[in-house]
Amino acid sequence: MRALTPLEARVLGVLIEKQATVPDTYPLSLNALVAGCNQKTARWPVIEATDAEVQTAVDGLKALSLAFEGSGSRVVKYEQNMAAALRLPRQSVALLAVLMLRGPQTAAELRQNSERLHRFADISAVEGFLEELAAKDPPRVVKLHRAPGAREARWAHLLCGDVPLDSAGAPQRDLPDAAGVSSGELAALKAEQTRLAAEVAELKALVLRLAGELGVK
Repeated sequence: MRALTPLEARVLGVLIEKQATVPDTYPLSLNALVAGCNQKTARWPVIEATDAEVQTAVDGLKALSLAFEGSGSRVVKYEQNMAAALRLPRQSVALLAVLMLRGPQTAAELRQNSERLHRFADISAVEGFLEELAAKDPPRVVKLHRAPGAREARWAHLLCGDVPLDSAGAPQRDLPDAAGVSSGELAALKAEQTRLAAEVAELKALVLRLAGELGVK
């Protein structure tokens, strides 16, 4: 399977999350997916993806058999198919979803943040499934080097490819150059660029309309 784009990973994570947390409204419409992708809480990074961008991501997931259109509704709705497509147990799917939605985390953080998706008995159970994911070919997660001053090492998913690391083994978040920007940050920057471009286009149209009304060339 090819590497996912950051937005494809976000959409897949949202589908997995909402299936467990709001089953009454699952499968999800495009509007619900966009809202889930752009949530301000329980997301890293926070993004502002458009309907068109999310639809493109959904189409990419469908091509990989990671998502499909649900039936029995007038509005097109989407479901995730990660467990079957990648042959993973639901525990592993839950951990990957949390990593896709929230970024790198320790095993303890993953246990806490995945509770609504799957309740792990203890941290060792989480670590067991993470180690299985890391041992797959290709590996689905990686254990990062422990950052200076940190008590525990964090884990990151590899569904979008390798994780850019700094010299301390931590995911790069604040470097200004493009080579040091993580895939998640690139998704946020692209979403912001799209939003700003739309605002500029609206302002240009407004200026042209006002100029026409005033007879200014």
